[in-house]
Amino acid sequence: MSILSSLTTSQLNHIIAIKKQIEALQSQINSIAAAGGDLPSPFTDEAPKKPRRRVSAAGRARIAAAARARWAKHRGNRATGSKPARKGKRRLSAAGRAAIIAATQARWAKIKAAKKNDRRSSPAVRAKLAAAAKARWAKARAEGKTTL
Repeated sequence: MSILSSLTTSQLNHIIAIKKQIEALQSQINSIAAAGGDLPSPFTDEAPKKPRRRVSAAGRARIAAAARARWAKHRGNRATGSKPARKGKRRLSAAGRAAIIAATQARWAKIKAAKKNDRRSSPAVRAKLAAAAKARWAKARAEGKTTL
């Protein structure tokens, strides 16, 4: 009661008014629960189930007819049984194949010519480099070295 003794009279009157409101609401809840049966709890995971809506046979027929009409409009004046002619497999003509082969041969000839003109890969240059390396090693061995 130490808390209540420190409150002012206006605060106490406010507390009493709130308690009266709570009691009035509780009595309303009890009267609803007694008349209507079970109330859904706000703490359960299940939502109250709504009754399932059903479409009549006539409604389904109207929906199907509308869908057929949309597809007919989409297809246009084309007959329902015919399909468009299928394109055959594309083939390469003999002249086209010959042109591709000629271009490939020309490209490889150009690559081989560039490689042939490369001085680093010619046998004569490689022989010169090998001879120079042998001479360096011979000189190093004559001086008694094991590394260059």
